[in-house]
Amino acid sequence: MAEIQPFRALRYDPEKTGGLQDVVSPPYDVIDAEQRDELTARSPYNVVNIDLPQGDDPYEHAKQQLERWRADGVIVEDDEPALWVLAQDYVGPDGRPRTRTGFLARVRVTDYGPGTIRPHERTHPGPKEDRLKLTRATKANLSPIFSLYSDESGQATTTLAAATSGAPYAQTTDDDGTKNRLWRLTDSQQIETIQRALEDQELLIADGHHRYETARVYANEVGGHGPHNYVLMCLVALQDPGLTVFPTHRLVNHLQPEQHETLANTIRDDFEIDPLDDSARLAPPENDDLEIGYIDSHFKQPFMLTLKDQRIADDALSTHAEPYRHLDTAVLEALILKGALKMTDESIDHLDGLGYARDFDQALQLIDDGTYDAAFFMAPTPVARIQAVAAAGENMPPKSTYFYPKVPTGLVFNPLEAQAE
Repeated sequence: MAEIQPFRALRYDPEKTGGLQDVVSPPYDVIDAEQRDELTARSPYNVVNIDLPQGDDPYEHAKQQLERWRADGVIVEDDEPALWVLAQDYVGPDGRPRTRTGFLARVRVTDYGPGTIRPHERTHPGPKEDRLKLTRATKANLSPIFSLYSDESGQATTTLAAATSGAPYAQTTDDDGTKNRLWRLTDSQQIETIQRALEDQELLIADGHHRYETARVYANEVGGHGPHNYVLMCLVALQDPGLTVFPTHRLVNHLQPEQHETLANTIRDDFEIDPLDDSARLAPPENDDLEIGYIDSHFKQPFMLTLKDQRIADDALSTHAEPYRHLDTAVLEALILKGALKMTDESIDHLDGLGYARDFDQALQLIDDGTYDAAFFMAPTPVARIQAVAAAGENMPPKSTYFYPKVPTGLVFNPLEAQAE
């Protein structure tokens, strides 16, 4: 079972920072150079200074900056353990308004396995090394991992709703319009109710696999007992009506003439090909058919590709479990990226000839302007299918899921050293 605990958070002092609005940021892995500059211009205390540090020795810079902020009282240490309830009001890429509610806690780090914590996507070595160096330097979790749990009884959901009945401790609004409302939960009975609701549940990592695997390495590296054996997580119920998963589309470039021919042959052999009268229809709906939208930068004619027979995927993915063989991202990877285009795991990991776009219009633009040669538009993956793949012990291809919205960095931090009483 997963062990979930309240924690004595490190957090910004709102009186020193003027609230949290100008000091929080998106997760480090979605911030480009321009956005980082915009964030640092908002406040000298913006969290990107320590979560995405720069300089000749960025990790030492992060360490010194965090120490300075703590010495100056910009970041303070809570006197008592708490859970932190987070409600996010947002409009998704589909244009529908929703509210997703979860809570921030510290969770004991364990090996992956049934009944404890499961991953659902493959990871890359580069980000893990970066996050490990940052953890060593700051001795804190700066950015929460986003994980899912089952709350069929509704006990946790009811308790969280009660905890959000009053005014929030703080609130921020992201650049995409998402409103983040945060409450501190210290009531011991409410905390125990949430812990009981989750005590027999396993956790499924939705976003933050690199950070979790970094936490495992760091815990083993330090050794013994202590706060370093825990990691900061934002936990959301699978039954939460605001939980949504959107697709990440695939783009390929630098195709040689012979690759164009092989790609065309593979598509003809394995898929039914239906021309579309409007490129706006390229995004497949969530359904049981394995459909992939396709367009290239030369002809710019949109098509819907439908797998002719599930046995084609079963043969190509014969070493994988049955739920994995029904993933459109896995079938695309096996038949087209690795099959027709001869990509390897290494080339996929290093984006050699491959790109991703979460925004539908952005993907179309990258084809229209010739930045990429072809695009494959994926369907949303149902949460139940993600669970089934994880339960089968499989990891989905990178960026198979896009959980929206992201959980901001900077709301609270989890210290990994013993705190003074």
